[in-house]
Amino acid sequence: MAAPFLEGEFITEEEFGVVKGVAGGNFFVMGENQMAALAGAEVAAEAVEAVKGAILSFPGGIVASGSKVGSKKYAKFMKASTNEAYCPTLREKVPDTKVPAGIGAIFELVIDGVDAKAVEAAMRAGIRAACMVPGVKVISAGNYGGKLGPHQFRLHSLF
Repeated sequence: MAAPFLEGEFITEEEFGVVKGVAGGNFFVMGENQMAALAGAEVAAEAVEAVKGAILSFPGGIVASGSKVGSKKYAKFMKASTNEAYCPTLREKVPDTKVPAGIGAIFELVIDGVDAKAVEAAMRAGIRAACMVPGVKVISAGNYGGKLGPHQFRLHSLF
């Protein structure tokens, strides 16, 4: 089905189905600077998109603010907010920082899939791709203690 728009056509399927899936795969690409971390996240996103049965939850696949359950200080009504523990600019100001020395930027990828195997395969592909980028120094992940859902994907068990 096509609908006319000023800049071209919007094309969509006439029919589509829905299945129950698995949400919550995630990993952080940590680089020595913003360019390295972003390049690592971009190639990771491309690798994840190539995995059948998996999607990236955010536009372009990359999250700049880092997921966190709830908001401690400013907006307690929010379900999620910026994860200050992973903000390189706050490394010296946040007592429980998760930013290692030498890391200048961090991007997160959040992955959903049709099942846990698809999420695991996508995480594995994305991490391998990111690790090939010069300047990417650390791969880590957020652990939310099951507060974002029942599935937990441990990075060490993926490899």
